[in-house]
Amino acid sequence: MILPLLIYRSLRQHALSTAVTAASLALASGLLMTVWVVKTQAQRAFTETSTAFDAVLGARGSKLQLVLNAIFHLEASPGNLAWADYEQIKHHPAVKTAIPIAAGDNFYGWRIVGTLPELFTSVEYAPGKHYTLSAGQLFQGEAKEAVVGSFVAEKLGWKVGAEFKPYHGLAFNPANQHDERYTVAGILAPTNTPADRVIWIPLHGVQTMAGHDPRTATDVSAVLIQLRAATAGMMLDQMYNRQGNRLTFAYPASAIITDLFAKIGWFDRILGLVAYLVALVAAGSILASIYASMNARRRDIAILRALGAHRRLVFGSVVAEAATIGAVGSLLGFAVYFILIAVVAKLIRVQTGVVLSLRSWHEVLWMCPLGMIALSALGGVVPAMKAYRIPVAETLVPIS
Repeated sequence: MILPLLIYRSLRQHALSTAVTAASLALASGLLMTVWVVKTQAQRAFTETSTAFDAVLGARGSKLQLVLNAIFHLEASPGNLAWADYEQIKHHPAVKTAIPIAAGDNFYGWRIVGTLPELFTSVEYAPGKHYTLSAGQLFQGEAKEAVVGSFVAEKLGWKVGAEFKPYHGLAFNPANQHDERYTVAGILAPTNTPADRVIWIPLHGVQTMAGHDPRTATDVSAVLIQLRAATAGMMLDQMYNRQGNRLTFAYPASAIITDLFAKIGWFDRILGLVAYLVALVAAGSILASIYASMNARRRDIAILRALGAHRRLVFGSVVAEAATIGAVGSLLGFAVYFILIAVVAKLIRVQTGVVLSLRSWHEVLWMCPLGMIALSALGGVVPAMKAYRIPVAETLVPIS
């Protein structure tokens, strides 16, 4: 019982420095855990979302731009491709499913994408998961109807039967409103994918909407493709990317997203470095704080030694005190982590429609706290050595 009492009294006596140091450790721990979890969860979520389709066919340009535009609805289209190109890839024996999409309009910034009903009836947006409606029905044929993603419907307060007029372009401009009026026929059940952030209308509606160039009335922005076999992707890549110069075959879509995360990995490393530096500064604060208090503790330690306390107990009490500060900081770090991860996850969902799985366990959630405690204990070794060497006789000599 002596050791816990010594630790408690010391922490209470130096409450301010303890609180400041624990807060620094909490910030470092929370930031480090957030960086690692967001990096792994975001990459997993984006990769899983892109696996609904094996490839994207579009105009000549960047493969990454094609995937971001067609699957994640984040980028502008590099151009259009003719309806004949869609028909050709659709009837290719290596292609299982080919879904055309046409983009270029919005409603107050929410993207309007034209497509075929087969996107919702024939495609699994995730393994074993099909699109379903929470209300209403799918749009049919050439009717001026829309199926609205769950997130859009929530934000706009739309119900089945709501009406709206699209605006031309991907960016909202009140001067570019179309005359056509669309009715919400159905609302998609939440999928936790970018589809939740899209207003879907019949493909024909986008192609023939007033204000669009009649010369491209049958063009599409991209074609989402599912292959019958993985080997077919290499063959189509050869046909479109290496032998042709009009179109781009973005394959495999999931690998392109993985490459994206590899390219922006420097940002994760910078945030991680900041967290490590904060942790080192906090550990240094522990060392400086306890070391500076050694002069005030010299007589107390000498008295303990005179009463029979071993040097090992004195050494252990200082190291344990430092480790306790690290433990308190690590516990507070979970509060920082939960706040940061909730904010980041919400921002990612609002901007991309991708939802992070916050309940998934990651080894950093136990490795980081243990690392912080070990680092803190290491910071207490130097002052513990000083306490270990305090001479009893000299220290207890009466001061005249």
